[in-house]
Formats: sequence, structure tokens, C-alpha cells
Amino acid sequence: MTRSCISQLQRFVSGNSNQHQVLYPHVLPLTSSVQPPAADSDTPDTISAIKPALDVVEKHWREGWRAARVSKDEAGGKGAVIIVGKRGQDKFFSNGLDFANATKDPSFTPNFFPLTFNPLLRRLLAFPIPTVAAINGHCFAGGMMLSLACDYRIMTDGSKRNAWMCMNEIHFGAAWPLSFAAILRAKVPDPRVQRQIALEGHRFTPKDALAVGLLDRIVSGDTEAVLDEAQAFAESISGLSTSGAWGLIKRDLYRDVIEASSRDVLPRNVVADDAAAKARL
Repeated sequence: MTRSCISQLQRFVSGNSNQHQVLYPHVLPLTSSVQPPAADSDTPDTISAIKPALDVVEKHWREGWRAARVSKDEAGGKGAVIIVGKRGQDKFFSNGLDFANATKDPSFTPNFFPLTFNPLLRRLLAFPIPTVAAINGHCFAGGMMLSLACDYRIMTDGSKRNAWMCMNEIHFGAAWPLSFAAILRAKVPDPRVQRQIALEGHRFTPKDALAVGLLDRIVSGDTEAVLDEAQAFAESISGLSTSGAWGLIKRDLYRDVIEASSRDVLPRNVVADDAAAKARL
């Protein structure tokens, strides 16, 4: 990547470091100007900041891919992107959505998933180059879904400090949007593991998550060790982007998920569900 492009990326996302950073294989951090109120949770603003960062990455890749086609460079057009939790710490990839604060906004329930989070999940599911989640700590709830929307997941092995993957909505009474259930079915085909994740809120250690197929690799060490492994892996698969078909195939592979997330427009929560049951019974 050229120095001019580095400057462009830095100008686009200049500011404070956020919960996640989107990295090209050459490890260029894209940090948003949004500082979430908690270092471990995702806010709507943080999530919104990731989407334009992905647009910058895709634009750069497509320019390189087109140039490679013109010059008949068969090795040109390589690409991959890494999403990593906040660097400088190794406790959290993401502890999930900042649910307590977000739900204070009356528009959160009807608007957040169909207008903010689901579009990001769809973007990742159909992204035209390989996506790698570098999971450098706890990976809970919405953070786990974000990682599952990526093509590959590389996580700390938890030997330095504890780290778990968990969908814990069952424990605090939050219904899943359609998008979450659709992603789980697509990425975790074993119904026994689906039950553990969705209905039991099981906390998977990295080794357990690797064993049931939630992860592709685990790494001993801190955030930089996880990122180094993710970087090496991303480089090794970046050639799969050269044909230009990666995203097209994924759109068909995950068509059911993409369509389900587009239908996620009705407010769904335990209070509304109980009110409907009360009226029915």
C-alpha cells in the first residue's frame, strides 16, 4: 500500500482509538473518532464507524484489482481485512453491545438492528475479500456475532488471562433478532452447539470453541501475538481475492442470512412478548 493511501486512510478515520480497529493485511489501523463510554462494549456510534472504514478498504482493494486486470498481473488484486479488539489491552475483543445505555434511547428497539447492526453484519457476510476476526479477549453477545460474520476467527488461547466466547442474552432476558439466529444456523450447523450457544448461554473457552468449530486457530500470547498470527494468516489467504469472485460466492452462500436480516423490522423484547401473551391468554 502506498504512502498516499496510508495518509488517506488515516485522515478518514483520524481521532481516538475505538473498540475495534479494521486492518488491512499490511496492518494499517483504522481508528474512528468515536470513543465509546466503556472500553469493552460496542455502541451504535462505534458500529457505525466500522462501516465506512470497510468502504475505504474495499475501495482501495478494488482499485488495485482493476489495475491488476488491466496489466494482466495474475498475482495482483490480493486482499484481506482484519478486525481486532482495542489494542493496548488483551482483556476484551468485545463484551457485546452497550445494552444498558443503548436501550435508554426509545428508538433503539425498533431501529438499531434493522438500521445499524444488521447492515454491518450483511456487509461482512458479503465482503469481497477475506475477513479475519482477531479475537484478543472476551467475545460476548453482539461481539460474538460480529466475529461469526467474519470468514475466519483467530483467538487468544486464554493462557495469559481468561477469555470466553458466549451469547449471554438468555441470562439477562434479551430476545435475539432474526439476524443472530440466521448467522448461528449458517456458521454453526451442529444443533447441539446451537443449543449451547443460544439457549444455555454457555461460556466457551478458546480450546472448547476451537473444538466445536467456532474458531479456526488459537494463539498463545497478548493482543499483538493474536494480531501477528491473524496478519500471517490473512497474507496466506489474500490470493483468494484475485479472481474477484469471493464476495459473489458469499452472497449466495449466505443468501438466507442476508435475507433474514433484512426482515428484522419488528420490535421484539420480553416485555412486548409478555404483553402479547397476556392479551392472548
